[in-house]
Amino acid sequence: MSAQANTARRQLGLGTAAALVVASMIGTGVFTTSGFLLADLHSPGLVLVAWAVGGVQAGLGALCYGALARRLPESGGEYLFLSRTLHPAAGYVAGWLSLLVGFSAPLASAAFAFGEYTKTWLPGWPPKVAGTLLIVGFSAIHAWHVRRGAWLQNAAVVLKIGLIAGFAALAWPRLPELPPTDPAPASVGAFAVSLVWISFSYAGWNAAVYIGGEVRDAERTLPRALVLGTGVVTALYLALNYVFVHAAPVPELAGKLEVGRVAAAALGGAAWAEAITVLVAVALVSSVSSLVMAGPRVYAQMAADGCVPRIFAATAGPPRTSIALQAGVALALLWSATFDALLTYIGFTLSLSTAATVAGLMRLRFREGPRLAVPGWPWVPGLFLAGVLAMTAFTVGRRPRESLLGLATMAVGWLVWWGQRRRGRGPSRPDSSR
Repeated sequence: MSAQANTARRQLGLGTAAALVVASMIGTGVFTTSGFLLADLHSPGLVLVAWAVGGVQAGLGALCYGALARRLPESGGEYLFLSRTLHPAAGYVAGWLSLLVGFSAPLASAAFAFGEYTKTWLPGWPPKVAGTLLIVGFSAIHAWHVRRGAWLQNAAVVLKIGLIAGFAALAWPRLPELPPTDPAPASVGAFAVSLVWISFSYAGWNAAVYIGGEVRDAERTLPRALVLGTGVVTALYLALNYVFVHAAPVPELAGKLEVGRVAAAALGGAAWAEAITVLVAVALVSSVSSLVMAGPRVYAQMAADGCVPRIFAATAGPPRTSIALQAGVALALLWSATFDALLTYIGFTLSLSTAATVAGLMRLRFREGPRLAVPGWPWVPGLFLAGVLAMTAFTVGRRPRESLLGLATMAVGWLVWWGQRRRGRGPSRPDSSR
């Protein structure tokens, strides 16, 4: 690729890359999870500790992926990294998971949730219709033009950050003086469960690597975007959850799915509860936009490598055919309602994918030595890998059915790759120099 073509392709800067991370991470989880955590941990302090630990884990992952992004500054995410550091089969399976589990299923879920949250504003509109319009609309926007889609994405993220920060700032002075309590002790198992749930809310800290091939000065910009976006979200999560868990006595919040709305109503009545609904709707809109923006870049990279038909590769501008593919899969999941089953094992399968990616980083570091700079080597990747594997093992013990379904999905992906290799299609060996 000529220098001029490469410059034309790389149109996105640090702000857009960091905004994609923020948009991918902040969805409905932060507004719904802490009620269940209070039911298990019984202590607002422990709930906040769990959110902080989740942020640290995401930060470790961001540092690891940043090191890989400096070495492989192209689009594709786990597919690209695993193909180049471990084996093309591992990359293909990661790409297979990205299409089904990493992007399309969460896209369908976020669109459906948007329809549910806004149904009182759109009387007579079934939630799936509103969700369909959201998917189709953002697919058209991001297929139209890379930079214009990025501008809209950035505006939605700025609005979301402003609303969350504004809500927290207004809510803190209203927090009541609650009487001291003597909470029942929480078990280690309960705390581990809380980290598994929280990991869903932090998912997306790696989003910038999916558009690496369209980012200017990607070797420097991508690591900064990952760390910056993850740090901003961690700070927002801690501020928001501090408000939620201290807005009312624990029994009024524990076990409540709509803990954000309950907390807001306790602080400011119906108007504040409605404001939280608006905030959740904005979060879902930007989440849909980020998924539409990031996911198709994985399939386009797979097409460029010959793993899927070349029609899905990007030529000039956005990968429009891949955007249409993802929109079609997401709409099928939305209307068939099968995405509920897919979402039960998202955490398990994607955790294995990120763990394999960091293992690939460690393998590359051992092979190339100090010339591959990895922050905090070997502690940062080692701690991240240990944390992910511990949560994954815990999930297998508690949710064996979903775990087996995740393993079966990966096995099918490997069989498809093997069938392609038998027919002589796609790359057959890793190439870390690409």
